[in-house]
Amino acid sequence: MFLQLNHQNLEVYKSARALTVECYKLSNKFPAEERFNMIQQIRRASLSVVLNIAEGCSRKSEIERKRFFEISRGSLIEIDAALDTASELGYFDAKNCEVLGELMNKVFGMLSKMLRTQVGH
Repeated sequence: MFLQLNHQNLEVYKSARALTVECYKLSNKFPAEERFNMIQQIRRASLSVVLNIAEGCSRKSEIERKRFFEISRGSLIEIDAALDTASELGYFDAKNCEVLGELMNKVFGMLSKMLRTQVGH
């Protein structure tokens, strides 16, 4: 926001930020009793995706960058698993989450490509 860094221009970072916003919007529809459980977990994991992309891009070492991108992708998988459970519990209708699904697949694909090529910039 205040620092003008290269990661802010990356499509993977922009898409991950949009994904976080969609996760927050969707989790607002969950029952109140999930406030300190599933809602918090999904939100933390979505922030982890964005934050690990940003931090990974700041690392000089290719090995370090890759590790942060792996953590980011792992958090994305965590969100997917939590949303599977939330959908089965009837907290939301998966058909109404096209944007979220597209963003998840897009970010997952970009992170996977970054890990394969080990390019962080």
